[in-house]
Amino acid sequence: METPETRYARRGDLHIGYQVWGQGDLDILELGTGTFISVDEAADEPRWRRYTERLAGFARLIRFDPAGIGLSDAPTDLAELTFETWVEDALAVMDAVGSTRAALLASSGSALAALLLAAHHPDRTGSLVLVNPSARYLEADDYAIGVPRALVEEFRAGLDPDRPGEGSEVLSDLRLFAPAAADDPDFRRWWARASKRGAGPAAAAVLGALTAQADLRHLLPEVAAPTLVLHRRDARVPSVDHGRYVADRIPGARFVLLPGADVVPFVGDTDALLDEIQEFVTGDRYRPGPDRVLATVLFTDIVDSTATAARLGDRRWTEVLLDHDALVRRQLDRFGGTFVKDTGDGALATFDSPARAIRCALALGRQASHLGIALRAGLHAGEIERLGDDVGGIAVHVAARVAAAAWAGEVLVSNTVVDLVEGSGIEFADRGEHTLKGVPGPRRIWAVDDQARTSST
Repeated sequence: METPETRYARRGDLHIGYQVWGQGDLDILELGTGTFISVDEAADEPRWRRYTERLAGFARLIRFDPAGIGLSDAPTDLAELTFETWVEDALAVMDAVGSTRAALLASSGSALAALLLAAHHPDRTGSLVLVNPSARYLEADDYAIGVPRALVEEFRAGLDPDRPGEGSEVLSDLRLFAPAAADDPDFRRWWARASKRGAGPAAAAVLGALTAQADLRHLLPEVAAPTLVLHRRDARVPSVDHGRYVADRIPGARFVLLPGADVVPFVGDTDALLDEIQEFVTGDRYRPGPDRVLATVLFTDIVDSTATAARLGDRRWTEVLLDHDALVRRQLDRFGGTFVKDTGDGALATFDSPARAIRCALALGRQASHLGIALRAGLHAGEIERLGDDVGGIAVHVAARVAAAAWAGEVLVSNTVVDLVEGSGIEFADRGEHTLKGVPGPRRIWAVDDQARTSST
């Protein structure tokens, strides 16, 4: 699914940036994932992108940055950033896209804005889904389950702009909010970078204080929309007691306890969470359909394409790309592959046979050298989802990350592919375990022996 164009709604003098993913009769308005990270960053984080694409697979997903965050303008006076203005931003976006009524989806701190919208605008609220929510964060005499003030102050201190970008403070944040991704160095770097881009230090401080000091418990009985509250069992801030408190006080709300400790919804076991959301808002639980098939995915990439293009000049580089594309088509025909798309300086293809996919990759590498270019390739086998002329799914992400780890002229494959071609005569060299960006857990990678046969049998 392609990243949609960012558009802008107007609220007074402010521009509120939004995106619309997918299509359909049902609208889901996402008020936030509980971070100060712009929705525009989803395309660079595979976990978040997969989460977004899954939501957009069963509804028209409307996502926006409230004032002061990411794509949207900030008011001159940051004191004007309130949950009431957050709601006004949401309504402005709904009006801009022609949505009269939507299922509201919000996580963690953004659930406060969703509660306010649902309570004060029942005519615009079809249903309400809250993930790891709280109606009040701070402890109080009548709220023993609240977060200790010392912990809140520690978090707010972490918004200090002078803290190291990838130091212990970032890791501490992730241990608290996204522990399943805390040991992934690529995710840590993305989190540090995206957090800084999402909200400046002053805006982050105001929004952090707003969340910490809010108390919307009085609104819970006023929510009339059908409500689903999802909470991960081992989440620390807010703990599961906060979710139960919210569900117990919204009339007729359904509470579902999920495994895991991640507060951020797109980290951890997202499938279990998304299954519950889909069933609640559509009435139908997700079931893999005939558009999901088992395939071997091949990614190829021209090594140092930018430098090569500069060396050759525009005219010669265009000729090389045309020759490369023709080569890819010929070899795919020879080895029974299906061309999916051109990636700019490479290609994506699928195969029914992992052995033929490997031999195709080797043949491409050898023939590319005659064009004066070097290719790298990566393969993984798994279930993919057909999305029109494109393909998606975790297997596609894994293949792309395997390809990115390859050297010039090298063909790398996942352990799954090695198991599937046992007895084919193709030999491999162990490249050890790798942490692949956006892929849970380490994966063992193997390099294909370049003496493997290239016949199409």
